[in-house]
Amino acid sequence: MLLTLTGGAGAGKTTLAMALAADAPRRPLRVLHGDDYYFRTPEQGVWTPDETGTPRLDAGDPRSLDTERLTRDTDAALGAAEHVIVDGMFAHHTAPRTPHLRFDVFVDLPADLRLARKIRRKCLSEGFPLDVLLRNYVDHRREAHDRHVEPARYVCDLVVDGTLAPHVLARQVWAAATDKAD
Repeated sequence: MLLTLTGGAGAGKTTLAMALAADAPRRPLRVLHGDDYYFRTPEQGVWTPDETGTPRLDAGDPRSLDTERLTRDTDAALGAAEHVIVDGMFAHHTAPRTPHLRFDVFVDLPADLRLARKIRRKCLSEGFPLDVLLRNYVDHRREAHDRHVEPARYVCDLVVDGTLAPHVLARQVWAAATDKAD
């Protein structure tokens, strides 16, 4: 079964993926993280210059994701594992060719909490400049979320409340996915 976790930056998709892996009803299981599939060079993806003129990848645009490589890796994982979890802002776009059951989850979290989590992770833990993160959010990422990520909520099989504890969400997701598979 392919299980995708879609939602905004900071919604808790990767944390939920880890909880789902820990609580999986069957093994083997593979987890693929969408963040590992963004293009790395300006020849591919959507790149825009920052205030200094330095090109930066627009991670809020699905065209910046190497969907061909993600598809290949998802196909390979589906051939080797009982469950494959793909997490990422655009995980619901994953379209492997291997026949499989599929369950799509949208992790919902209010924008202010997503922003607070992103500040904690990127700025406080990784040292990313807060003013750059906030300018990017206000000038671009809010609108990109509304245009590219938010519509997924209406096509996913389940919307979960990202304020709940990951182990609680994992139980909800596995129960709903199992019901759909039966």
